[in-house]
Amino acid sequence: MEQTVRKVLIGNYQDLPESLGKAVEVDDKELAVFRLSNGNVKVIENKCPHRGGKLSEGMVSGEHVFCPLHDWKINLTDGLVQAPDEGCVKTYKTSIEDNQVYVEIPER
Repeated sequence: MEQTVRKVLIGNYQDLPESLGKAVEVDDKELAVFRLSNGNVKVIENKCPHRGGKLSEGMVSGEHVFCPLHDWKINLTDGLVQAPDEGCVKTYKTSIEDNQVYVEIPER
């Protein structure tokens, strides 16, 4: 059975700071939105799998964010924590239409 998704507006592309995170809330989910230096927008859950650090407050480097609590390195494309640490965070697909950024939220 194919899962349905809902597109939710999360902001204007120009309003997203480059190489910095921004926390947004959609339904009961807290998400971290990143506008990368290459122009791509990535959205992941805003909670490190280690100790729950707010990833939107982390340092961005290329396609990764570093958790502000213990410096875990997390890939913004696939959500995988980089070795030697282990774990992953949920990632969300995004789209940009008429300068507006949308995130795709899976329906239950």
